Amino acid sequence: MPNTSGKHSDTGPSDPANSTVTPAYATASPSPNKRPKLIPNKQRALLWYVLSVVVIGLDQWTKWLAELKLNFHEPIAVIEPILNWTLAYNYGAAFSFLADQGGWQKWFFAGLSFVMSLFLVVYLTRAPRQAKLLNVGLALILGGAIGNLIDRVRIGKVIDFIHVHYADVWHYPIFNVADIAICVGVAIVVIDMLFLEGKRNAKFQA
Repeated sequence: MPNTSGKHSDTGPSDPANSTVTPAYATASPSPNKRPKLIPNKQRALLWYVLSVVVIGLDQWTKWLAELKLNFHEPIAVIEPILNWTLAYNYGAAFSFLADQGGWQKWFFAGLSFVMSLFLVVYLTRAPRQAKLLNVGLALILGGAIGNLIDRVRIGKVIDFIHVHYADVWHYPIFNVADIAICVGVAIVVIDMLFLEGKRNAKFQA
């Protein structure tokens, strides 16, 4: 039956002036292509500098002990037949590269270590905060580089004492804690580049 009361029916069309319309911007969902951004370390690089300082301290302390307790080229067996403590000095780079030169190599490798260390100090502030493994690797390399740099500047040669070998058949070049930190750090950086960097770039926006 038609409405004869003169009132609007509750089931009739609603009044546009009184209707509630949700604005389009309130229900818009974020773009599916939007990714969180990579955040540089900046001040948080101090945390990784602390790791580098720990490496430097451990390296210099063990070298001090080696010079205090060991005689030059007189091995002390630690784990027979694979590990000795043997005090040695390296005037060159890894594997005694350029060690037999006239002394110019001291400043060449010291300058190279200084430039590398300065680069890593700056790069750690710009490295992604999310790339924790990468930051660990960079901090280890930085600590090792500065550890050996201190030796070159202070005494003109690098103190080595860790001697890995197999009886008298095979001998690995004698090394130190700084060398270990550098090698482990480089391995970590390579692992990050090969297996983690691509996933990180796919997840985060540079």
